[in-house]
Amino acid sequence: MRTLNRSIVLNAIKTFGPIDRACIARRINLSPATVTTITADLILQGLIFEKEPGDSRGGRRPILLAINPQGAYVVGIKLTETHAIAALTDLEATVLAKRSSELSGSDPESAIELMAQLTNSLLMEANIPSEKLIGVGVGLAGIVDFQEGLFRQSTFLGWRNLPIRDLLREKIKTEVYIDNDVNTLTLAEVWFGCGQDIENFLTITVGRGIGLGIVTNRQFYRGSGGGAGEFGHTVIDPEGFHCECGKRGCLETLVGDPGLLRLARSAFEQGELPVQPCDIGELAQMALDGNQAAIRILQDTGKILGQSIANLINLFNPQRILISGEGVSRGPVFFDALKNSVCSYSLPDLYSDVDLRIEPWGDDVWARGAASLVLRSLFESPVHKIIK
Repeated sequence: MRTLNRSIVLNAIKTFGPIDRACIARRINLSPATVTTITADLILQGLIFEKEPGDSRGGRRPILLAINPQGAYVVGIKLTETHAIAALTDLEATVLAKRSSELSGSDPESAIELMAQLTNSLLMEANIPSEKLIGVGVGLAGIVDFQEGLFRQSTFLGWRNLPIRDLLREKIKTEVYIDNDVNTLTLAEVWFGCGQDIENFLTITVGRGIGLGIVTNRQFYRGSGGGAGEFGHTVIDPEGFHCECGKRGCLETLVGDPGLLRLARSAFEQGELPVQPCDIGELAQMALDGNQAAIRILQDTGKILGQSIANLINLFNPQRILISGEGVSRGPVFFDALKNSVCSYSLPDLYSDVDLRIEPWGDDVWARGAASLVLRSLFESPVHKIIK
């Protein structure tokens, strides 16, 4: 009960602060004495601090409490098949330092060692003592059992049933949390971003693959084994291209980065593109410059993804959809086609409920999302951790 009350008080200060002790007690229905005891402990731990007095309604002005951003620190790591991106953040998820390093091999041991090195390097760079680090969050593509800390399956890395949480925790001697990378981005939106006041929303990531994070009734949905949200592996064309998952015609074979570059290569070989683009940004620029083949590729794939998003709207009836990931660099040609397609294929009454947003992107966003895994464990009530 003490741990439960501590999390509730800390979250109230994060959500409503600066706030005085009496207001905390009223908002969360705890006795003033209990709130005073808990906040005294939190001040001693450096997690909160007293700010200037608030407005008085008569008598002594109340002392306000706020989260101390420098009270503790976390590290978030995004692990890909080729490299790791790591960021050190404070308790407000503000990135203080970041690093990126290539993997020296495809074996799990190399990845664990690299993540441990990045964690230690970030602490040294920011001059943060190791005892101030309260945890490391790791996000990676694939099916992850969050509760067990088990990486069940990755089509990119080829690993199965790998206990990443325990292996990394043994290396760095601090708490470790792992989850699907799109889930970590979605958690960051819940706690610090555009999902803070939204009951039902979806996060869709576009890039090498196509990912999905799901929040319904303010509850984060992972599925029974952590595999919910494999949006990119919904089958669009059973006779289509082979997917790394073993099936044919998955959504991401058509609208993931490799699919777009395959179409671009074909257009180049047919003389429709002046050069073969080496990345999506170059293809997007060709479209902006007026090349009709580049425009067609981006419009056609944007339409396909828009149709699939319309299906999600018809299934989930979300208030907001956030589109993020490296694929936001595809530009207006792609996203205008996507939005038109979403409008055309959604049920009109459900489409009118949706706020569709294209999120700005930077490499450290992935790592900041992974850091939110740790921050969530600090602020969220243990009751919610159980029911999720």
